[in-house]
Amino acid sequence: MTSTSGTTKGNAWRNWAGTVAARPAREVAPASAGELAEAVRRAAEDGLRVKTVGTGHSFTAIAATDGVLVRPDLLTGIREVDRAAMTVTVEAGTPLRRLNAALAREDLSLTNMGDIMEQTVAGATSTGTHGTGRDSASLAAQIRGLELITADGSVLTVSEHGSDEEREILAAARVGLGALGVISAITFAVEPMFLLSAREEPMSFDRVTSEFDELHAENEHFEFYWFPHTGNCNTKRNNRSAGPVAPPGAVSGWITDELLSNGLFQVANSVGRAVPAAIPAIARVSSRALSARTYTDIPYRVFTSPRRVRFVEMEYALPREAAVAALRELRAMLDRSPLRVSFPVEVRTAPADDIALSTASGRESAYIAVHMYRGTPYRSYFTAVERIMTAYGGRPHWGKIHTRDAEYLDGVYPRFGDFLALRDRLDPDRLFGNEHLRRVLGD
Repeated sequence: MTSTSGTTKGNAWRNWAGTVAARPAREVAPASAGELAEAVRRAAEDGLRVKTVGTGHSFTAIAATDGVLVRPDLLTGIREVDRAAMTVTVEAGTPLRRLNAALAREDLSLTNMGDIMEQTVAGATSTGTHGTGRDSASLAAQIRGLELITADGSVLTVSEHGSDEEREILAAARVGLGALGVISAITFAVEPMFLLSAREEPMSFDRVTSEFDELHAENEHFEFYWFPHTGNCNTKRNNRSAGPVAPPGAVSGWITDELLSNGLFQVANSVGRAVPAAIPAIARVSSRALSARTYTDIPYRVFTSPRRVRFVEMEYALPREAAVAALRELRAMLDRSPLRVSFPVEVRTAPADDIALSTASGRESAYIAVHMYRGTPYRSYFTAVERIMTAYGGRPHWGKIHTRDAEYLDGVYPRFGDFLALRDRLDPDRLFGNEHLRRVLGD
């Protein structure tokens, strides 16, 4: 059975990493905010809960439902570019890749972004997706307005220029976990296109950790990857540049981004999964394979990179001043354990922001992300890492694997109660709830 909003019987759904599966009662693919509102009203009448899935890049069950699954594939495209306000309004299902390309055609850019472009704009912002930045914050921090379908099926538009209530809703809904309603459109702040120069350079673990504060302070965007079982890191410094554009050479770029970072990395991880004892030796080779390089290009070509090797991930945001101590503890833990880890540990930063459930809410933050190749047992490693991160008041990324519950999260988010109070007002019957949200937000 199909309607104008593309209602079909639900099929089994799996996320990108294969860690979550769900079988909804039905699926809808609305092509407008009106059709989305109608789908929400029908779900409420039928006693079915509603969740939206984007590209499934969350590793948690945050989007899983046994009710109505909204697929936003038809809610894509640019609604408006406002050059006076320097904003762009985009449909919620638009992939970041398409948004970045469309902005580039308009000679515009987001200020900062994460390192992949596959997610939808609503999925990425609702779970707090971020890149790295000394002064520029997450994708959600760049939101200036939202269009939200609420539990009563009404279309609610909120803006930073609206009423006190609008601004309160916007402040929370920028990282809303899908708990406040279904986003149908987002308005982002943009700026004139600029260039970034990237400097990638191998560096020792001891040097990176001892100079972390200086590297953070001296660069607009600093991040590094540490290869477990080695003393080797790869660093990346991105800073604005007057140009000229000088992208990586076609051959050298392919060797680094495709052959080494995806092709051979896939092989190395497959070998490591089959023969875990080989991982330290593989890590020593892998960590030396990437050589120093510099290049200059428009932002999304510098911030983002292809990620074709599938994995599972845990990431915690810590107070920035705790990052080095936590990372050294993580290294010591691995050194004394039988664990064998083939994926590098990623470290990034963010300034404090004012979003209730942002992982950087109210505090300057550093992110420590750990990964395991898909199909490799990960729980022992992630449990040990989580024990270290929570000792520093760490906040788990909302889209990545963790075991925290509402009681813990209430203790590390000063405005957690404010978010719950707003949720009670906007969705008292938990139309947009699921088992995962019950764990992280409570009943």
